[in-house]
Amino acid sequence: MATRSWNKAELIGNVTRDPEVRFTPSGAAVCTFSIATNRTFTSDGERKEEVDFHRIVAWNKLAELCGQLLKKGTRVFVSGRLQNRSWEGTEGQQRNVTEIVIDDMIILTSKASTSEVAEDSSLSDLPVEKTEPKISIKKEKPEEKTTAADSTTPQEIVNDDDLPF
Repeated sequence: MATRSWNKAELIGNVTRDPEVRFTPSGAAVCTFSIATNRTFTSDGERKEEVDFHRIVAWNKLAELCGQLLKKGTRVFVSGRLQNRSWEGTEGQQRNVTEIVIDDMIILTSKASTSEVAEDSSLSDLPVEKTEPKISIKKEKPEEKTTAADSTTPQEIVNDDDLPF
């Protein structure tokens, strides 16, 4: 009988570069970016801090959202699973990478702080606030019925006061 295992990674950190969105031949969106996390420890009675960098991968709709909403310096929470990949490099050497394939992402930087990030390189002073991205959906009017050939999706404008979060 197989024993159950657990593969879950959750991080809070700062995006280190603007996300890159690409598409597979089948049309699936893939977004890659990195986040930096700080860790502190004591060595020889002295408090030290080190930064770890984590490669993040998002797929499909989440990939598109990451590409649209995240920028270098954005403070973000990500949740997903660890994945190891191997391939042969251009010169025949074996290459390996460990990445976090995310299934959830929450932006922690407020919109005002996001614009300040571009001007200020000190990311550790950013406030930690949970803000949800705003989604604008336009409601379809009866005279604007879409046909099967029409690939545009109707959108409805949603008032922020009507949202439960």
